[in-house]
Amino acid sequence: MKIVVHAADALSRAGLSGLLDAVPGTEIVASWVDADVAVVAADRLRHDVVSMLRAEAVRAEVPVVLVVPELTDAELLTAIECRVMAVLPRTALTEDRLWHCVRTALAGGGVIPPSLVGGLLKHMGRFQREVLAPHGLNASGLTEREIDVLRLMAEGLETPEIAAKLCYSERTVKNVLYGVTHRLKLKSRSHAVAYAMRAGVF
Repeated sequence: MKIVVHAADALSRAGLSGLLDAVPGTEIVASWVDADVAVVAADRLRHDVVSMLRAEAVRAEVPVVLVVPELTDAELLTAIECRVMAVLPRTALTEDRLWHCVRTALAGGGVIPPSLVGGLLKHMGRFQREVLAPHGLNASGLTEREIDVLRLMAEGLETPEIAAKLCYSERTVKNVLYGVTHRLKLKSRSHAVAYAMRAGVF
């Protein structure tokens, strides 16, 4: 596993690198592009740290473990936008917890301190009410009409049968399918059905 370590001060960088490099099969690398995961230590989620994380997120698309003394609800949302997958409070830093965060982030999971979970859930609820719902969307990014069409397609119905079942024209069904595949950058109708199933909408 290749890990890039970024810290504002040399002491933090050396300490984190030492903890991580001690495990067999681990290599500390200098470039984000060469890394499988990044560990970033910061005293605050300042503007310069956010700018660096955003730039690296675009360039390398590497999951990030953020080691920081504390984080507000608003800062957590900013961190998530920057591909931060795990947040480890500096006061809770141990070798075991650091490795848990690294492995979880690398596997596509997430680690968030319990104190921040409530704020994140409140924000998601507000996002659903104020942004998605007014546009007829839910958290899956699908409208009710799209869900209805994809559900029937998953049951094996063809376009004419879906149109008859939903009292739509065949053109409307085709437009719905084109809209969802184009908007979500899905490759085909089958891909759209698989996306809906993974999102748990039916």
